[in-house]
Amino acid sequence: MAEELAHLVADVYEAAGALRRAGEALAGAEGQTQARWQLMSVVCEEPLPVARAARRLGVARQGVQRIATGLVRDGLAEFQDNPDHRTSPLLALTGAGQRTLGAITGRADAAHQAMGEGLSEHDLAAARAVLQRLTRQADDWTDTASPARGARPHAGTVSTGEEGV
Repeated sequence: MAEELAHLVADVYEAAGALRRAGEALAGAEGQTQARWQLMSVVCEEPLPVARAARRLGVARQGVQRIATGLVRDGLAEFQDNPDHRTSPLLALTGAGQRTLGAITGRADAAHQAMGEGLSEHDLAAARAVLQRLTRQADDWTDTASPARGARPHAGTVSTGEEGV
């Protein structure tokens, strides 16, 4: 069992790398990075403070702040007043940001069709269920493990670069 799980973990890391490369190619076709794409996706339906967007992405606020500032500088997003917190503005997409996100998402839809060729919806649902359960169990183990057993900080406590978002 442990050996098969170790192989699955290695496969997940390999798949994550391949999907990250694909995401960079999709976003790059529109002059963006995967990190910018992910942040635009998080704030596309409702403006969010940078800290909340970072929590949803599971990464450090500082990295998200840097990306948000770049999106604002490039006219793809804007900071809006936050009625709930004067010093924590909301990040919202501009019309240009919505159009850019739409273009990337359209490319992603076509890519997902190609990547999913030959996979049934049942297979995909089963794979998702296993990965979701494994994720929960890994989080539970991390939350209860002692430092001697290799417990690590949550993803949100690690400062990441733009490519890690």
